[in-house]
Amino acid sequence: MSQNTEIVAAFCDAWKDRDFEKLLTYFHDDAVYTNIPIDPPNRGIDAIRAAFAGFGGAAEEIEWVVHATAENPETGIVMNERTDRFKIGGKWVEARVMGAFEVRDGKIQSWRDYFDMNQFTSQLGG
Repeated sequence: MSQNTEIVAAFCDAWKDRDFEKLLTYFHDDAVYTNIPIDPPNRGIDAIRAAFAGFGGAAEEIEWVVHATAENPETGIVMNERTDRFKIGGKWVEARVMGAFEVRDGKIQSWRDYFDMNQFTSQLGG
């Protein structure tokens, strides 16, 4: 496993601790995080922090299950297929996700997640 893949794997695993400040240490200060179904992109640490608090703050527990990982070491791009799980109101809500991470100098420069928002929100109920 390369250093870039190890960084992304550690980042994904760290979600279980729900420590958003720790998660932010994986990013460059000028990083961009884009949740593809949600606009606009989150640019910089403060915007990424707010995004994490928005979707992670309501969760009692968080678990990301990585199913497959691929990397292009020449470009620093690591992609993974995951199931992101959030326990909200005592109930697990899941989303199948494809993530693309661009890693530069040991930190995430760009992160894009692709998923079906309706699949996720339909599990929340009314």
